[in-house]
Amino acid sequence: MSQISFQIQPLPPFRLDYTVWVLKRRPDNLWDRWDGKTYRRILVHREGPVEVAVTQEGSIQSPILDVTARGERLLPKFETTLASVLERMLGLPIDLSPFYRLASKDRQLKPIAQKFQGMKPPQYPTVFEALVNAITCQQFTLTAGIRLLNRLVTSLGVSFKGSKGIYHAFPRPEDLADADAETLRKWGFSYQKARAITELASMVTDRKIDLEALDGLNDESAMERLQDLRGIGRWTAEYALLRGLGRIHIFPGDDVGVRNKLQAWLGIDEKLDYAGVSEILSRWSPYGGLIYFHLLLEGLSNQ
Repeated sequence: MSQISFQIQPLPPFRLDYTVWVLKRRPDNLWDRWDGKTYRRILVHREGPVEVAVTQEGSIQSPILDVTARGERLLPKFETTLASVLERMLGLPIDLSPFYRLASKDRQLKPIAQKFQGMKPPQYPTVFEALVNAITCQQFTLTAGIRLLNRLVTSLGVSFKGSKGIYHAFPRPEDLADADAETLRKWGFSYQKARAITELASMVTDRKIDLEALDGLNDESAMERLQDLRGIGRWTAEYALLRGLGRIHIFPGDDVGVRNKLQAWLGIDEKLDYAGVSEILSRWSPYGGLIYFHLLLEGLSNQ
């Protein structure tokens, strides 16, 4: 077992705790681990699984992240690769100063932006992971979806033996491509979800689709391409654009839970539909996704 350590300086303001909670979403999440100080996750590279630990030093305005990675045959050059992954996952280089300027002039947005100042919009390490998350959580409560994903992670994710137990990485396409849909059904997945996930994994491993290449398409084209795939509708596609491609102007308007949070936050009595959400969020364009994340954090803070 080898180890490398290095530091990353995020673009301020930054708070690791808020950012991790938007990524983690529920305490039940077993693959994004947070103990109140250190964020840990198992990632997989060519030589096998790596346990990554991230802590924050300094203030919100002068943040420094200490990163430690443990795994087999970790070469110093792996630092560059890992830093790039963490920058994507934790939104480290994203400049939110225009958002904060907008919030400072808006009586509705200002309090929640100030409350969670330093939260950066996180992003899954791959679009595939974003889609598996979204497909699993379709028409489920978020808590139920996370628990279902835990079964997938602990059963099919690459394992890593740490000092305090065995942990698992989120399953890669190659981990899921040969999975039996009937087995997934026994874990609680519907037949439709099991087939959608395994079929997507096979398409990626067989190179029939390059999900990361969607980054080169505009929103409309990327949405169309995604919705051509089994089990992916408008909500799942918008979720992937926000959480998989980092398009922070996207608010998944079909997400009933966050739509209800938006309604309660604004004190609106009537139920909002997709068009109503889009109309309301136009005043804060192009930051619909940031509103989405702030409302998620607000809900977590009230639990």
